[in-house]
Amino acid sequence: MEFIIHNDCFNKAISEVRKGISSKTPLSILMGIKIVVNKESVILIGSNSDIIIEKRIPLMIDGVNVVEIVETGSIVIPATYLSEIVKKLPSNIHIKTNEKQLITIQSDEIITHISGLNADDYPRLPDIQHNIFVNIGSNELVELFKQTMFAASSNEMKPVLTGVHMTFSDDKLVVVATNSHRLSKREICMKMGVKASIIVPRSSLQELAKLFADSDEIKLFISNNYIVFQSKDITLYSRLIDGVYPNTTGLIPKESKTRIRLNTNQFLKGIDRACLFASEWRNNNVNLTIVEGDKLKISSLASEIGKIEETQLMRSIEGEKELSISLDGSFLMDALKIINEEEVMIHFGGSMSPILIQPVGNPSFLQLISPVRTY
Repeated sequence: MEFIIHNDCFNKAISEVRKGISSKTPLSILMGIKIVVNKESVILIGSNSDIIIEKRIPLMIDGVNVVEIVETGSIVIPATYLSEIVKKLPSNIHIKTNEKQLITIQSDEIITHISGLNADDYPRLPDIQHNIFVNIGSNELVELFKQTMFAASSNEMKPVLTGVHMTFSDDKLVVVATNSHRLSKREICMKMGVKASIIVPRSSLQELAKLFADSDEIKLFISNNYIVFQSKDITLYSRLIDGVYPNTTGLIPKESKTRIRLNTNQFLKGIDRACLFASEWRNNNVNLTIVEGDKLKISSLASEIGKIEETQLMRSIEGEKELSISLDGSFLMDALKIINEEEVMIHFGGSMSPILIQPVGNPSFLQLISPVRTY
């Protein structure tokens, strides 16, 4: 194996695939980056067995030659050493290996030798059916996950709740995440051609949001144990979470006693201010109370420090005009931060019932937050 590559291009590719590598892996070979050189490209692969990141570097990018292939082949190189070496090299990088898996890395007059590993010992990539996939815009998919995955649980005692539930039907994709105390749900209508119900780890989707930020379109494949996201030059494989996701449809209230309409950004800023005094409580308690029939009072109390309260004029109110409820302020902030619309409609079922938050004009997006006790 032998090739010459532009150093900035190579360094960027290494940093991307390293996100899939963990030092805690039981397989020592997974602490390395697999490099495959064919006649059309250089391919880098990093994995921790739960996720796999594959980066393809073509011979030319935007009309500029970035790779010259001398001899095809493959090798596994320790990721830490490869990354640190390439960062410090001043110009194009010449890499070649011999039959004893010894790697020579040269840039100008700087020559480094590293012992590599046999690429045949590296785990094979999962098989995917390339004729069964979904096409979706990158920005749309990344936003879909950003607006849901934050609500997933961080408690490993219930593994299925640490993931995001994706349900594919003929004409709709539904994405849900919950930790039992809050829930976020998004739907998008599109032709699927696939039916499936899967649970994807939140950590995988966090990596996806970083890796595909500059992509135009993503192909999404589903196999028995993996979901695969693929753009023009990068592929992310994520192992799925086994188990049955709880039926969350019945959690969403069909009726409400009170409905209020607020400016999203103004409400978010008010909750943010109230959270200054909410940290004393285990659940960052912020109190919401309707006063004077058309105003919402936002308040919190820290017994040893003081209290804060403010009133905001509601854009509209429907139903009962008496309401007092305590909610986790951090949950409220998380929910409001990822809403793009100018206004939100909040549905209340009573002081001990979950509230439902929906952006005005976007019925495909909703969030639930359970109230907290103040005693």
